Amino acid sequence: MGEPQTARTAPPGQQATVRRHRSLLVVLSGNMLLDAIEVSVVLVALPSIGTDLGLTLWSVQWLMSGFALGFAVMLLLGPVLSGRWGMRRVYLAAMLLFALASLVGGLSDNTALLIASRVVKGACAALTAPAGLALISTTFPSGPQQRRAVSVYSLFGAAGFTAGLLLAGALAGDSWRWTFLLPAPVALVLLVWGLRVIPGSVRKKPARTGAAVLRNGALVRATLGAAALNGSYIGLLLPATFRASGDFGWQPWQIALALLPAAVPLAVSVPFAGRLVQRYGTARLIAAGACCALAGQLYGLLHPEPLPYVTGLLPALLLVEAGFVLSFAALNMQATQSVEPALRAAAVPVYQMGVQLSSVLMLPLVAGIATLTGSFRTPLLATSLAAALGLAAAVTGLRGGPRER
Repeated sequence: MGEPQTARTAPPGQQATVRRHRSLLVVLSGNMLLDAIEVSVVLVALPSIGTDLGLTLWSVQWLMSGFALGFAVMLLLGPVLSGRWGMRRVYLAAMLLFALASLVGGLSDNTALLIASRVVKGACAALTAPAGLALISTTFPSGPQQRRAVSVYSLFGAAGFTAGLLLAGALAGDSWRWTFLLPAPVALVLLVWGLRVIPGSVRKKPARTGAAVLRNGALVRATLGAAALNGSYIGLLLPATFRASGDFGWQPWQIALALLPAAVPLAVSVPFAGRLVQRYGTARLIAAGACCALAGQLYGLLHPEPLPYVTGLLPALLLVEAGFVLSFAALNMQATQSVEPALRAAAVPVYQMGVQLSSVLMLPLVAGIATLTGSFRTPLLATSLAAALGLAAAVTGLRGGPRER
């Protein structure tokens, strides 16, 4: 047999299809990157926003938890909207609304309007992120092409947190408003490009979340584990950011660099995650990741004051990030592969909503504790408890079914 045809040697019609697929993947991956950076880009800017607008930690944290709230709520409504209006229309409308909300947030001095713009952006991200994966699965041929497309799309999502830190470090030093305004023109460019390459889609009835999904033990454990991992992680980063700004007197670019160890390892390890899961199974990786995450939280909690960066905060960040490296892909795979294919359209939103709700619950809790006590370590009681619950759920998975083992 001869070598497979490349884009150059393929017939003209096939070459055009390859180009359309590549253009589509650029739009979908670029939009996924925009959605993914929204957490970290605002995280680094929060101290500057609080100082400029006279907001407390409790008030300014709603810029993050509001985004997560909009994401969680719209996950349930997204399939209904796509089923009624079509995926293409909903996707493009969400991109336009995302750009408008970015402009409103970047130009506003009103706290309520600023938070509302974040809620809207979270809702838009909940419409585009799952739809992007669905468009890949229906547009790219099954096999190597589709797997490569999914890998690229996932890599952009995993690299989003790192990209957001670097972006915030570069922009927030001048003005925090740039961290809100810059995504607007990027989203508009992707929107114009998307008008040409995003295919039309047949309207489908939204899948119903049946009792079979909620009774699936592996899915429930994956949801609880991912929620605990995400909630404890973001709950650690929030007070750490304000401590670096207040106690250390660091500028946004210094804060961004200090948080990179909590983001870069995951982005680098994503291409190899599938091999780890194939070798060790999801249950063992999830349990190992939960152990690392809890160890990181306890290290920060039990470390004596004052908590310096190199010997205090940095080891905690590295341990928690190790938890992500080990279990992030395993949690995602367990959530999708543990249910029957016909139920996955209903199972994925349940899983993703659990992850987002953990931020909605943990961020106000941590901010409230930090505001009342004036301490960095005290909020780690709450994050350590969340990590411990994640470990408890992971340990039960070691006795789960063969797909977990």
